Amino acid sequence: MKKSTTLALTAIAFAASAATSAFAAEPVIGLITKTESNPFFVKMKEGAEAEAKKLGAKLLSAAGKQDGDTAGQIAAMENMVAAGAKTILITSSGDAIVPTIKKIKAQGVQVIALDSPVDEADALFATNNYKAGELIGAYAKAVMGGKKPVIATMDLFPGHPVGAQRHNGFLAGYGLKTLDAKSNELAQPAEVVCMADSYGDAAKGQTGMENCLQKNSNINVVYAINEPAAAGAYKALKAAGKEKDVVILGVDGMCSNGVGNVEKGVIAATSMQYPLKMAAMGVAAGVKYAKDGKRQTGYTDTGVDLVVGKPVAGIKSIDTKTARGQCWGD
Repeated sequence: MKKSTTLALTAIAFAASAATSAFAAEPVIGLITKTESNPFFVKMKEGAEAEAKKLGAKLLSAAGKQDGDTAGQIAAMENMVAAGAKTILITSSGDAIVPTIKKIKAQGVQVIALDSPVDEADALFATNNYKAGELIGAYAKAVMGGKKPVIATMDLFPGHPVGAQRHNGFLAGYGLKTLDAKSNELAQPAEVVCMADSYGDAAKGQTGMENCLQKNSNINVVYAINEPAAAGAYKALKAAGKEKDVVILGVDGMCSNGVGNVEKGVIAATSMQYPLKMAAMGVAAGVKYAKDGKRQTGYTDTGVDLVVGKPVAGIKSIDTKTARGQCWGD
């Protein structure tokens, strides 16, 4: 009886030890986005969850209360590291998070930036935002057919690298004087008659466009940082009876505001990016780090495609039917 009891206890101990080892071997990865309501970040979370399930990793997720909530992101990083995360994937809300990134890296945590760069991150998985701007800029120039451009830009806000890259890339694609992809400043050649900070918001895009029309009623090209801002600009143009006289361009690839509005003719084209792919690649890198201890480094381009309603010879694009199978959000 004593021997049987000893064997049973040994078996239980072995099973418990095995279960503990299996749990310990499960990579823990944290995903921190700017907000949890933006469809871009919703899709990003979906991609991370799917890849974590596929690869047998545990995913922790958190988000700031709003864009710019660096305090919330700092708290999330610290909490996730305390919970065992060895890789943090983050869409940075600002440079205030950099000291915390340095601190957790010193503790052996890998930090990968998604969507936009942040100092001290080991690596970046993101859209080439300069190229995204170039694509819509080249398309705008083609459809204008030699007509002199009078441009308004619905930008993000001053100093943000993504906003600068898309804006300056647009100008480069159009063949206008601009700044390179490393600059966080916004170029303003003579053809750009008005610049407004939209913060990527439809209402602010509408207000910005209204103000620009007051400055110059001859605007015939509108670049927008994203599709909500483009939709807001369209609303202002329609109220002024000018929506048919202006070529509007955006960036993102949302199903409704993006692909849907290209189909409706609200915007002429958009550059589609792939948030699901960014997050999935980040999770895969986290699992790899857990196995071999080698950090991901450098920048990985996660792809961008030009979506148009009317193709133009010589400019590579995809149609809205193809884009419908790849879009995100409502």
